[in-house]
Amino acid sequence: MKSGFKTAMAVFALVLFMTACDNRQSGRNDVKKIDKAEYIEDTVVHKILYGINTDSLKVINGTVKKNQFLSDILLKYGVSYATIDYIARHTKDTFDVRKIRRGNKYVIITTNDSAAKPLYFVYELSPSRYLLYHLGDTVFVRRGTKQIVAKDTVASGVIKTSLWNSMVDAGNDPNLANELSEIYAWTIDFFGLQKGDAYKIFYTKLYVDNRYVGLGKIKAADFIHQKNDFYAFYFEQNGEGDYFDENGNSLERTFLKAPLKYRRISSRFSNSRYHPILKIRRPHHGVDYAAAEGTPVHSIGDGIVIKKGYQRGGAGRYVKIKHNGTYTTQYAHLRAFARGLKTGMKVKQGQLIGYVGHTGLATGPHLDFRFFKNGRAIDPLKVKSPPAKPVDKRYRQEFDSIVRQYKGVLDTIPF
Repeated sequence: MKSGFKTAMAVFALVLFMTACDNRQSGRNDVKKIDKAEYIEDTVVHKILYGINTDSLKVINGTVKKNQFLSDILLKYGVSYATIDYIARHTKDTFDVRKIRRGNKYVIITTNDSAAKPLYFVYELSPSRYLLYHLGDTVFVRRGTKQIVAKDTVASGVIKTSLWNSMVDAGNDPNLANELSEIYAWTIDFFGLQKGDAYKIFYTKLYVDNRYVGLGKIKAADFIHQKNDFYAFYFEQNGEGDYFDENGNSLERTFLKAPLKYRRISSRFSNSRYHPILKIRRPHHGVDYAAAEGTPVHSIGDGIVIKKGYQRGGAGRYVKIKHNGTYTTQYAHLRAFARGLKTGMKVKQGQLIGYVGHTGLATGPHLDFRFFKNGRAIDPLKVKSPPAKPVDKRYRQEFDSIVRQYKGVLDTIPF
């Protein structure tokens, strides 16, 4: 495994060199790629904080506590009531100081002498965004941003219980699980993952002040599901980014694989199913997803609500959505509808439409999900959703180059 990992990192280093001239920024203008050595040197040599040379100043770090207000923070550092009042009254257009949040970081910068005169107050809105208050003769505030450093890295793991637990066990950011589920939402049913499924990811981590602050872009991934490789490569064309498979087909589909997070499939599509309440056999042209009462139910695609009502002798509370001239879906036995949902309104893919219940003829909480093609019920589990647009021919050569580079990294990452 060690030799395999060394090989992977060697290829990984080659990819970084080959892509160093690639100026794509995935929508973040404040992200700059920089190697570890250069970054450490910059933070060690320069004592510049928030654009201020602090060589001869005293820097005091703090965190906003529960029920703590601006005055509680500044008074103990010698800032006058008059200055605090001026900030509260005259800088609202930039930020309302009543909205400072518990847990956010702040910094007081003072003179480095026995008097310790307060010169600046910094309130961090996020790890990369801050407000700098000048506390001198002229009191004013300005917004600022810190440089976000993106560092390429890799991750891998094998699923034993769940994707989330696999991320935690491997020491990876568990939010990677959410990112993967978004990328593969149209091609892999993440509620049907099996023990032994695995993943390899080539992505970036974001750092501010040499501190990890979150995930950057997943550049490429290989998800091994039921012993099949599902590749995903991020590529931008015509000013928009999307994920594509190795053949240049978009991973995005018209419909999500499932409309909710479910425990199990309790009943499948059938022309002759024994009804647990009626005690007879009759067609069941849908899929029953067993889930806890109140579980959110989402539309699997963009569309228009054409029916919303209650069927006492069958579906209970149900919603029917027309997605286009071909496809329609129905969600039944709902406990309640999403607030504001109305017949005739447009809904987006993934939008909340209701909650799991057991209204109508139902023995327990579940969602009866039905899929119609040209008005005829079809098995939802066998629907092959049409893909979005593939890579444009004009960019195919560039895309194929990225696939070769990134696939070389993925294929050599050990589990």
